[in-house]
Amino acid sequence: MSPIPQGSQKSLTSTLRRLERNGAIGHHVISSRPIAIQYRITAPGKPMRDPIDAILQWAVDNMEQITQARETFDDMETLPQ
Repeated sequence: MSPIPQGSQKSLTSTLRRLERNGAIGHHVISSRPIAIQYRITAPGKPMRDPIDAILQWAVDNMEQITQARETFDDMETLPQ
């Protein structure tokens, strides 16, 4: 498994902390060296599963268009103003 890029790691950590703060997930430290954390969905978080699965499936089904949209957006961001 490849490491998560730093920017993505920070975003993931922030999102997981917000979900935990809101009671949607919980975590358990599995080991300390290297640190390994296991996340689990909580009872209040379970109703979010179907909408999240639907968004994930949409992303899988539309990955080619998503990639193209990202490239187009990134190209516009690099144009001189």
